Amino acid sequence: MSWPAGTQCVAKGDHRKPRSGELVYNKGDILTIVDISPRKGYYKARHNTSGEEGLINSSSVRERDALRVDPRLSLMPWFHGKISGPEAVGKLQPAEDGLFLVRESIRHPGDYVLCVSVSGGVIHYRFYSNNKGSIATILLKPKQKQGTKSAELELSKTGWLLDITKLTLGENIGEGEFGAVYEGDYMGQRVAVKTIKCDVTAQAFLQETTVMTKLQHKNLVRLLGVILHKGLQIVTELMSKGNLVNFLRTRGRSVVNSVQLLHFALDVCEGMEYLESKKLVHRDLAARNVLVSDDHVAKVSDFGLTKLDSKVSDKAKLPIKWTAPEALKKEKFSTKSDVWSYGVLLWEIFSYGRQPYPKIPLMEVKEKVEGGYRMEAPEDCPPGAYALMRVCWEQEPRKRPAFHKLREKLEQEIGKCTPGPGSEPQGEIRSGSGC
Repeated sequence: MSWPAGTQCVAKGDHRKPRSGELVYNKGDILTIVDISPRKGYYKARHNTSGEEGLINSSSVRERDALRVDPRLSLMPWFHGKISGPEAVGKLQPAEDGLFLVRESIRHPGDYVLCVSVSGGVIHYRFYSNNKGSIATILLKPKQKQGTKSAELELSKTGWLLDITKLTLGENIGEGEFGAVYEGDYMGQRVAVKTIKCDVTAQAFLQETTVMTKLQHKNLVRLLGVILHKGLQIVTELMSKGNLVNFLRTRGRSVVNSVQLLHFALDVCEGMEYLESKKLVHRDLAARNVLVSDDHVAKVSDFGLTKLDSKVSDKAKLPIKWTAPEALKKEKFSTKSDVWSYGVLLWEIFSYGRQPYPKIPLMEVKEKVEGGYRMEAPEDCPPGAYALMRVCWEQEPRKRPAFHKLREKLEQEIGKCTPGPGSEPQGEIRSGSGC
């Protein structure tokens, strides 16, 4: 057995009395392989929480498994997914007062229906999470979906279930569409905690988690694990500088120069190249979904929900200014539609966080873009960067470059912007003379 660097492992037991050079850890701790040790049967590893490094015995740990994207893996066994009314009636047989299930509406995707058996029939209540209207009977018995696996058991078995008693929540650092995001502390490590209260939404986010467990890259926000307590809490590394669009807006040209902007563009490109290699489509790439770390590295976030069926979408929720024409018109999402979005993100970066398509009403953007309109270069944007935007915005998806080609071009642009002799570091982040 040989594990490459970057492999995450789970400690099988406590190791509190180490020999010289060995790592201290407790049962269940997550360790990351750094290198093979000359000492037979040992690896050099880093403790994911303390950050300390040392030797570990390979027989004392097991590899941290990725979660399987399994439709049977469920937080709510009574949620039956997208099924029709007649199917729901069939599942609630034999009739029994108070027997119920929840399904997603086929006619109205995104809306949910409570189906309750009462007096030999079934009543269907279309509802929203905040709807507190009365129903015909008490919900006595959930109709469990056949073959459903316990999410808690699977998360625990694969090493991704964290202990809520070791988590301390701090201040609210953001409000998302589905819940709040808090700064927190988990066993001494600063973390971000995304809380998902609504049961059905939590089920969808469980799919995000299963995708995140399979991915590890320096330019993707790293998942630490999840907690199941009054819903779902997704625990990730803390990105202390917030999202990229706000980072740029609050600093501007006096702090961040063009070579630093190119580094941010390269960070995002490398993260997207990795997703491309895994055949994953992001579908919502934008500066608001890129976070900046303490050491000013940009990392792509919210990439887990990308694995949703690319043929099914809610057009009303699509971010029009960032979405490729073929995705808006025919709902065709692909790596090439992500490349289009990346071009818009580049425009956001080099305009220091301006809203794309300035002065054009939102309702006119789609028609103008389909007619061939493209945004002009932001003020003082390097010509090479604007050329990349334009090639990302090719009308035909096949003419747009792959992310690995974009990375090569960006590396060339950064090479042109190396600091001159005797130049002083500028701004608060990566230095450079500018282009």
